[in-house]
Amino acid sequence: MELEKLINEDIKQAMINKDKDKLEALRSIKAALLLEKTGKDVSGGVIPDSVELKMLQRLVKQRRESAEIYKTQGRPDLAEPEIFQASIIEKYLPEQMSEADLLAIVQKVITDTGASSSKDMGKVMGIASKLVAGKADNKMISEIIKKLLP
Repeated sequence: MELEKLINEDIKQAMINKDKDKLEALRSIKAALLLEKTGKDVSGGVIPDSVELKMLQRLVKQRRESAEIYKTQGRPDLAEPEIFQASIIEKYLPEQMSEADLLAIVQKVITDTGASSSKDMGKVMGIASKLVAGKADNKMISEIIKKLLP
């Protein structure tokens, strides 16, 4: 709920500043929040922090993937707004972990679970992604696990 108030305040500020691009990004977050309010994970119109976090991560991932597609198709004019929107949305996510910190956490999970081969990747991935929820991208987590497990 706190995120919704923050987004609404930022939308008002963007309107006052006539910042069209930022306003578009903020409105996409607000639209996603409204959709989440009607979702199955929400009771009483209050969106849990974990659902907000996943939603923001999904929005950033969508923007980055779209920008990548536009770049491969030789359309930097369309990629730039997507990258800008992703950077605006990322401001509402917790600070991302460095690769070194993430590596240390994944190594600890591997030793704690006794994982020894790539067959144990799912078990390690599940625990590691819960530990660093919102602070690291699952893609980066899986890449580190693949490096560490033979």
